[in-house]
Formats: sequence, structure tokens, C-alpha cells
Amino acid sequence: MSLDWVLTPARVSGAAALLAAYAALCLRTGWMARQRRLAFTHDSEELAGHVQGPPVLVVFASQTGQAEGLARAAARMLGGSGFRVTLLPVDRLDGAVLRSHPHSLWMLSTTGEGDAPDHALHFVQKLLAGAQDLSGHRCQVLALGDREYRQFCSFGIQVHEWLLAQGAEGDLICVDNMERAALQAWQGRVNELRQAWLGQDAEALPAQDEWLLPPASEPFILKRRTLLNPGSQGGPLYLLEWEPVSGRLPAWQSGDLASLAVPADPDRPRDYSIASIVEDGSLQMLVRLSLRDDGIPGLASGWLCEGMAVGDSLALAIRQHSSFRLGENRERPLILIGNGSGLAGLLGHLKARVRAGRGDQWLVFGERNSRHDAFCGEQLAQWLREGWLQRLDQAWSRDGDGARYVQDVLLQQQDQLKAWVQRGAAIYVCGSQQGMGQGVDRALRLVLGDTGVQALVHEGRYRRDVY
Repeated sequence: MSLDWVLTPARVSGAAALLAAYAALCLRTGWMARQRRLAFTHDSEELAGHVQGPPVLVVFASQTGQAEGLARAAARMLGGSGFRVTLLPVDRLDGAVLRSHPHSLWMLSTTGEGDAPDHALHFVQKLLAGAQDLSGHRCQVLALGDREYRQFCSFGIQVHEWLLAQGAEGDLICVDNMERAALQAWQGRVNELRQAWLGQDAEALPAQDEWLLPPASEPFILKRRTLLNPGSQGGPLYLLEWEPVSGRLPAWQSGDLASLAVPADPDRPRDYSIASIVEDGSLQMLVRLSLRDDGIPGLASGWLCEGMAVGDSLALAIRQHSSFRLGENRERPLILIGNGSGLAGLLGHLKARVRAGRGDQWLVFGERNSRHDAFCGEQLAQWLREGWLQRLDQAWSRDGDGARYVQDVLLQQQDQLKAWVQRGAAIYVCGSQQGMGQGVDRALRLVLGDTGVQALVHEGRYRRDVY
């Protein structure tokens, strides 16, 4: 079903009013942030100013950056209120740091069927498996998850139960797909704790949503929409190219996400991997038109692929995705693995590497049919010819008599895989969790062993953006 948008004076005025209100809110938040002047160190990100209040530990475990964003917002709010805030990813937490803080806030995502985020492996194996004396410690746990999975918020629940078993006291709030009401309930609870911790002389609280806003967004114009797989057995996949109304692209790094909300579902932003770098002159993403069981297009993909007209505008925000950025892997060889629309996140890294003059990358990409589903095939072939791709392996699951998937390539090329890893390569996986993501993880463990894969995770050399 196609969604038709008719531009009327009422809609124009309503959109203008909404943008004006949001701009005012962003300006006020920016002013407040400037007043608070937070300064963090690199390792523990401990608040340097406003040290009159008690120490508070803010911990996050994030797969796609949502929990990290919430943690940073909470740290800024508490720091501006006078707390001494230490902000840490869960993999950098140890027992001594935890015991030295009387209060803690935890923002914890669950990925897949009840798994902890990849970077939390060290915490799970070391800290969570042991005992700590947390008598008198006060904690507040925010668990992020998706009720479509049976193990809803299970990692956050597990950590909360562990904290209570160590003698800590505190509450747990579970959030389904960043549901606004649950986030507001959590904000209210944190504000209550803040006032209790600071006492009756606590300064006036900020309005409930002013310290936990989504990333600053701005209107972008859809300049071009290109169908990449005409005749495919799979759903149509489009390349969308956006340009900001202001004419000036915001800054982002390869691996980051673009966040947007469509008119039919304004309270639920969706994140899309950015397939371009700033030097391309546009923000690009790959979107597949998804259909529900009744054949009706999904709200977001239906709007982006069919309902929205080229030339229309939509508010987009850049969301940092630190766990999928190149980071310390910038100087390493890269093995890039993905399928379907997951090519977007890998393209961003490839473009960034080409621009940096590096060609030591190996792309393993899978789709259905080589005739219809060779997305960006000419670009990839050119990079291969020119040496910007050292290897390109494509797996087609509907070509010929036998299905071939990306995990099959890894098993068939296991000697090459081992050699690349021994050279120090980092592995980035982007695409579907079911099937591809799980199959790739199994293949890596068969070739490298569980210990080898765990070492890559601990070193930050195995990174995934799977959904």
C-alpha cells in the first residue's frame, strides 16, 4: 500500500510550528550544556567540575549506541547538578571502582536472544561471575530491549539481580524499543534519587525531557531514490540520498547511524547505517521495503521507499555508533562481512579507508542472485581493480543448484581468514542477526576457536552491527 502525502497550507504551518518548537528546545538545551561545562578524562570520563556532591557511577553496555547516548545524557545532567560523575563502558569497570561509589546508574542493552552487547564479554566473564561487597550501595538499572524476542531485556535483568545479590539496593525499569513512557518513568525515578542523594537543598530540577533529548536533528531533503535490485526475488532495496536544507552536512564518522521518525510513527525513531562519508556530498542509506505478514509495508520502510516524494524533507539526526566505528582499528587490515542492506555500514568503512589511502581490506558480501542483487557492483569491481579492495568474495544463495552464504565463504577460505587475523586484522559484521550474524559467529568460532574469538572481542577487533 502506497502512502500519498498531500501538501496543504495546514500541514505546512503545522510542520513549521513543530520545527520552530524543536529548534527552541535544542537552543535551550545547548545553553544549559554550555553553563554546565562538563570535562571528562579519556579513560574513566570522570567529571572534573562541580565536585561538591557525592560520587556517582554511570555505566553502559551498548550494541548500537542507544544505551551509551542515554548514559552520556544522564552523566551530563548529574554532573550539572553537582555530582562527581564517573562514566564508564561496562568492559572498563572493575570491582574497586564499583565499590568506591555509593550510587550507580546502569544503562544496559540486550542484543539478539538475550545476549549481552559484544563489548560486555569481559565484564560478564570477570566481574559478573564473581562476588562483591555492595552493602549499602544504591543502584538504578535501565534495561533496553525488544519484546519481539523471548529473552526481553535479559542482560539488564541479569545484572540487576547480580547487584541485589551482592547487597545493593535499587530498582529496574525495562524499556521496549525506546518506549517514551518507560524512559520518562526512568527519568522521573533518577530525578527522585538525585533529590534524595543531594538532600532538601537540591536546586530546581530540569524539565523531565530536557536532559534526555534525542540527538539534535535537522531537516534533510530526499534528493534521489534509486532501486538497486530490479527483478530481485527479495524485497526492493533502495539507495536514498539526502542533503540538508541548510546546505551544510553535519559531521559523522564511518560506522555512525542516521536516526529518523516517519510521520505515521513520530515517537519511534529508526536508525539506519550511513553508507557514505561526508566527502561524498550527501548522506546515503540503504533501505529495504519490508512487508508485514498481511502484505502491508512497514511504517518506516513504506514511507521511505514509496510514500515520501523525492524533494520532500524529513528531520534526520546523526547518532554516534562508537562500537562500530573504526577507532583503534583504523590502522589495521579489515575483514568486512555482511548481507543485504548491511552493505551500507561496510560501504562507509570502505569509502573512509579508500580516502585514507588504504587497500588492505577484504569484503565478504552475500545476497540472493548475482544477476539482480549485486548492489554497488560496479563500484566494488573498480575498487578491486584499482587495489583498494584486496579481496572480494560474494556469496549468492539463489544461484545455481547450491546455496552459498557468507559463513560458507569463511569456512572455505579459513586459511586466508587465519592469515588475516594473524596479521592483526579487525572483523566488522553488518546485516541481519538471524541467519547471517549467527552463522558468521559460528563460522568464526569453528575456524579461530572460542578463545580466539573472545580475544578479538576483548581487543575490540570483532565488531558487529546486526539487527
